[in-house]
Amino acid sequence: MSINLYSTNLQKFLNKWPGKRYFGIYRFLPLFFGLGAALEFSMINWRVGETNFYHTYKKRQAKSIVEEEIHHH
Repeated sequence: MSINLYSTNLQKFLNKWPGKRYFGIYRFLPLFFGLGAALEFSMINWRVGETNFYHTYKKRQAKSIVEEEIHHH
């Protein structure tokens, strides 16, 4: 498939998205809001073994705080 055909099909799809007249490019905002919420939900609830994103983040943050305290004293 050529780039031009792909671009034309994408353009047709995007032009069918409702709200173009009133909202312009901002009509896609609810879509990205929903995708962001889904990403956040997955980061909180999906686990790999016993670990998820926030568990890893908290562990690294605690480690940084401890190292900072050690270096200050």
